[in-house]
Amino acid sequence: MPFSTFALTEPLLRAVSHYPEPTRVQAEAIPVILTGGDLLATAQTGSGKTTAFVLPLLQRWVGAADQPKRNRPLNTLILVPTRELAAQVRNVVQECAAHLNERPKVVSAVGGVSINPQMMALRGGADFVVATPGRLLDLVERNALSLSAVLSLVLDEADRLLDLGFSEELKRIFDLLPTRRQNLLFSATFPKKVEALALEWLHEPTRIRIEEESGGAPDIRQQAIRVDAEKRTPLLRHLIEAEDWKRVLVFVGSQYTADHVAMKLRRNGIRAWAFHGDLGQGARSEALGDFKNSHFKVMVATDLAARGLDIFKLPVVVNYDLPRSPDDYTHRIGRTGRAGESGVAVSFVTAENEAHFRLIEKRNDLRLTLEVIEGFEPAVTADPRQESAGTGGIKGRRKSKKDKLREAAARKAAE
Repeated sequence: MPFSTFALTEPLLRAVSHYPEPTRVQAEAIPVILTGGDLLATAQTGSGKTTAFVLPLLQRWVGAADQPKRNRPLNTLILVPTRELAAQVRNVVQECAAHLNERPKVVSAVGGVSINPQMMALRGGADFVVATPGRLLDLVERNALSLSAVLSLVLDEADRLLDLGFSEELKRIFDLLPTRRQNLLFSATFPKKVEALALEWLHEPTRIRIEEESGGAPDIRQQAIRVDAEKRTPLLRHLIEAEDWKRVLVFVGSQYTADHVAMKLRRNGIRAWAFHGDLGQGARSEALGDFKNSHFKVMVATDLAARGLDIFKLPVVVNYDLPRSPDDYTHRIGRTGRAGESGVAVSFVTAENEAHFRLIEKRNDLRLTLEVIEGFEPAVTADPRQESAGTGGIKGRRKSKKDKLREAAARKAAE
């Protein structure tokens, strides 16, 4: 089924002419969005979800009668959880609109940078706004933006936006939106509790759930390696050198660990940089750009990098720390094996977190052999009673109030 099958204008078709055909999520979502219906879509990372909603929303914008040139009301609001994802979505909108005779005005509104340029950009209105929730509310409170005429609302990485850290902000935003609007929710994962919450905001939505693309699951070779906690950094260095990895995205559980591991790698002659929410926006953008351009080999990141980032031909992802949520495992390893490329995903499994790893396997329908690397044999083994319980066994799995407050603060920093 080519893109020409859909009711899209020639300039929009030209923008995607380099793609041989739509992905499954695009083929199923585009017709629904063109009709104005609500949608809840789950599809794997790298499956083209952003283009799946950008193309039909641009078509609806083109088809809207009497688009004003000045003081234009906001047509489409796209909410995202991080600044990096906002930049990527904005770029996709601009690329898809590149051949239109009249291009939409697209504004990105994110925290971590001065609000004044964004207020200036919104003078005269905007057609598409891509925003993080906190900064969007800041702009509304300063009367720089009105949400009263929004026709389409998109929640990209909706499961994270509907989670605890953003729920209050989203409720305030929804109260400012018109009751009659199109709602589109996209994500790679939707836990049952989050999906139930999402359905409260939707009106008779179409449900799309795509487990695999037609060519099969992403080509990601997954490995799990037993190792003592204190040997993880030497093992990481060994693998980088022995496997001759050209670029590696390493996931850790905290900002401190990101800084510490990156520093250890640099001291051993491996070009590495930390990436987390405590960095300023300029530093984050520079680090991400340099990593994409292979100016350094290893980016050590928190889960800030697990969502939405498209790093071309990233060959390897390493879970130095396991993700707290089994669903985040999918998002992390989905940074590799994208757009038909192959990739490798390696997880370090310690005695302390082995039971949690078994839970990750169960939730993701996996069963990986726990390998041992010569010279890095673990001295500590997991308690077999903990493994047989299969309930996780990782400290903090049931989050404390302090954990939840930390996560909310981290999400706020990511905006």
